[in-house]
Amino acid sequence: MTTEMRLPKRTSALLLIVGLFVFLLYLYLLETLGTLSFGDFLATIQKANPFYYSLALIALFLTVAFYALTWHNLLKLLSVKTSFKKAFQFIWIGTFFDLLIPAESVSGDISRIYLMSKESGENAGKVVASVISHRILSGIVTFGGFIIGSVYFILKKPEQVSLTVLEFIGIVAISSTISLSLLFYLSIRRQLTKRIVNWLINLLVRLFRRRWKLDNLRSSAERILNAFHDGITTLGVHPRGLVLPAFWAIVAWFFDVLIAVLVFHSLGSFGVKISLSAIIIVYSIIIGIQNAPVGVPGEVGLPEIVMTSFYTLLGVPIAMSAAATILIRVLTLGVRLFMGGVAVQWLGIKGLRGSISSS
Repeated sequence: MTTEMRLPKRTSALLLIVGLFVFLLYLYLLETLGTLSFGDFLATIQKANPFYYSLALIALFLTVAFYALTWHNLLKLLSVKTSFKKAFQFIWIGTFFDLLIPAESVSGDISRIYLMSKESGENAGKVVASVISHRILSGIVTFGGFIIGSVYFILKKPEQVSLTVLEFIGIVAISSTISLSLLFYLSIRRQLTKRIVNWLINLLVRLFRRRWKLDNLRSSAERILNAFHDGITTLGVHPRGLVLPAFWAIVAWFFDVLIAVLVFHSLGSFGVKISLSAIIIVYSIIIGIQNAPVGVPGEVGLPEIVMTSFYTLLGVPIAMSAAATILIRVLTLGVRLFMGGVAVQWLGIKGLRGSISSS
């Protein structure tokens, strides 16, 4: 095992410990306030049905598989030759860096672009176009599910809809609309993105004057930008080609939501203590948090607190909310970190983090 790979593994273990500590501290505060019984929390976890929890683990792998299939189809539309196996592997690696590096949703995309460009030999701009379109497509599916789930929940369970719930639904709806619109707008505005990139290049050259040459950077950036916008144009003029990737994106979203459904089912509370629409609302809020590069590796502690709080706000007993949260995060954080690390080891990358940063 290389030295380069020992650091991520130690860091991953540390992240899990820190995240667990922050969450347990939150539960301790709740117990101090008299809103949670720690004994009830532990008893709820212990009664989890292993069969349904195993199905949740399978749903996690299917989520990643269909997410990779969506990206693979977009790559084929852009004539980037690669196998589904490589796309699947690079998705795991991207997830690993997303969770490990304090810039989630950015570091994973950069690692995917770097690896796929090296693998296919194509201009990085084409790969960037596939990654950005993948993000937009997945964002639209998540946002659509969030709107449908929120409207259904408000109409069916108005007694559980507090002002706080309405405010957060509004915040998520507005922020999602703005981020998706901005991403789409920048993707189709060639001159605007060129000006932004030139500004960043000038800034970098001023900061690292001795290391980077302005002309070389500009010419490389222009080639990548042209390939990127050509790729976005290709996808835009062939909308029928996006039907299949959109379908796979919906399937990936379905299995991602199914993880929480099966976890609550393992606790015997799905359909009794919590509805599908409530799970979709909380899922969408967590996705919004994870897509924001807040500078905390894996956003440790924050998703657990938000999930527990919102499940409770939506009518789930707090012990059940906390138990479901920790069981879900074992899968969505712990398993993803482990499998991402395995994918990195399998690929045999040494010092990948340094290479991505320098690139």
